[in-house]
Amino acid sequence: MTPPRPAFPKTLRAVLFDLDGTLVDTADEFVPVVQTLRAEHGRAPMDPALIRASVSNGARALVSLGLDMHEDAPEFERNRLRLLELYSEVLGTLATPYPGIVELLERLQEQGIAWGISTNKPRAYTAPLMDKLDIQPPPGSIVCPDDIANRKPHPESLYRNCRDLGCAPHEAIYVGDHLRDIDAGRGAGMFTIAACYGYIEADDDPQRWGANVAAQHSTDLLELILGSQQQDIA
Repeated sequence: MTPPRPAFPKTLRAVLFDLDGTLVDTADEFVPVVQTLRAEHGRAPMDPALIRASVSNGARALVSLGLDMHEDAPEFERNRLRLLELYSEVLGTLATPYPGIVELLERLQEQGIAWGISTNKPRAYTAPLMDKLDIQPPPGSIVCPDDIANRKPHPESLYRNCRDLGCAPHEAIYVGDHLRDIDAGRGAGMFTIAACYGYIEADDDPQRWGANVAAQHSTDLLELILGSQQQDIA
């Protein structure tokens, strides 16, 4: 049974974000990585929009997309490692926080509201990316799949964020650009925001994810989170 959509927190103590496609735009780093991988296999460049839309699905999905290769293929793991090697060479060089994010984080700090990250991106890539971005104020919690037994859509990472930040799940909001983010947030009993500006595949519809509200643009988050009016998706 799908968990009900929780109400907006009566006392908001923390805002949690997915990383790629929600807090930070990293697609400009993955597009050349996939194109290089294709070139190494004698393939022509593909539509960058297809790559951008798949970034949130991780390295395996990008290899499958870029090389039209099933995960059961004998050479799949070798190509996954090659893609990660290529990504390591550009990590943090083109990624930037989405517009309005830094302002939002500053406003949260002014109001004594903590913030954190729950991502399926391994810590080996999350940590150096965050170090290079040096987002201020810094997050009070970063939870990667290395830190937990069950990655999203399981809510375990969000529970871990809340323990780190000293709040209850119903006192937090989770923002994400994928169905698994919204499923994780609802599973944890959190108010959720669908980041429609993120990496959404053409056949996906954020309005069907069951989030409380949708942010069409990253600059909408400030009003959705700190504004006086909260309105559920119809």
